[in-house]
Amino acid sequence: MNAAYDAIILGAGAAGLMCAMEAGRRGRRVVVLERAERIGKKILISGGGRCNFTNLHCRPENFISANPHFAKSALARYTPADFISLVEKHGIAYHEKTLGQLFCDGPAQQIVTMLESECSTAGVQILTNIKIDRITRETEADGARFIAHAGERKFAAASLVVATGGLSIPKMGATGFGYELARQFGLKIIETRPALVPFTFTQEDAAHFCDLAGVSAEVVASIEGQHFREKMLITHKGLSGPAILQISSYWKAGLPVVMDLAPERELTTTLRDPKARRDLATAKIAFRAALPGRLADRWLELYSPQSWNNHALSELEHKIHRWEIFPAGTEGYAKAEVTAGGVDTNELSAKTMESRKVPGLYFIGEVVDVTGHLGGFNFQWAWASGHSAGLAV
Repeated sequence: MNAAYDAIILGAGAAGLMCAMEAGRRGRRVVVLERAERIGKKILISGGGRCNFTNLHCRPENFISANPHFAKSALARYTPADFISLVEKHGIAYHEKTLGQLFCDGPAQQIVTMLESECSTAGVQILTNIKIDRITRETEADGARFIAHAGERKFAAASLVVATGGLSIPKMGATGFGYELARQFGLKIIETRPALVPFTFTQEDAAHFCDLAGVSAEVVASIEGQHFREKMLITHKGLSGPAILQISSYWKAGLPVVMDLAPERELTTTLRDPKARRDLATAKIAFRAALPGRLADRWLELYSPQSWNNHALSELEHKIHRWEIFPAGTEGYAKAEVTAGGVDTNELSAKTMESRKVPGLYFIGEVVDVTGHLGGFNFQWAWASGHSAGLAV
């Protein structure tokens, strides 16, 4: 046996590092095993390299899970204010962008350095380039322990914390290892899917809109009662932008995305004036007042009415506020910011993140079936779930 610890943490991302520092502060002997060549890789690319590290308005309603109540305990015990205190302790300058989103003024590396420093102070050992072949569990007279096998090296501990992340952004090393471990130990998995991900157009819609790539507009995007008012961006493949990424987490194949292209605006008012000309040219002028010109023109060319009577104008007004797009699909895990689904929360303690079936086995962060909205919420879940497990291992 190479080394014995109190806790082995698989994954040196946001959740894993938070868990490690909390456990280390309690005097636990902790090792973090990271398969990549450096720690915190997803932190480094987040927020355009500035790390959107939390959100001031974090509430349980900002998270998607088969059990919407599960995240409440952890989120209440470790709040955005707690993480902000840590950031301020390390003298990291930050700012609020929009909707409560907090970003570093400088590079995201500052957050990684902060977590690494806290782990070092707490006596945590962090090892990179460790490829785990398998995990076994052995029961001895003094209790059970987990063995992480990495080539000829072995690491043993009474507690194993799985913080391996999800399937999103595979080019950064994302794998399904955490889900495989859950299944190995008999835990259920809620089916995973890409979330916070751009949509792709059908062939027909691509022909109509792809040449407008780069055009954006503020919209309200809706799916079955969920709605987000933010920017939509047309890409060369489909639709993106914050409103689209947000609503994508609720999308299932075959569902339409309904968009209000002119929130709280009436675009046909001028056309209803008895003295106004009622034709495509006049409509384009009216619509350009609320929409980017190219989008206004294209949309009207596709959807303008056969006649311009009051009924037709009402239909046109209705349609601009309830434009239905049926995505062909999404751009998948390669472009997804997070993975929805994961380890079934019914398998875990909401207070400690420990498996109800296997004592000493914990799952935290993205590998769990808790997915935040865009805007710092997924980091807050990583901090909160990591903190909860760190107090328990």
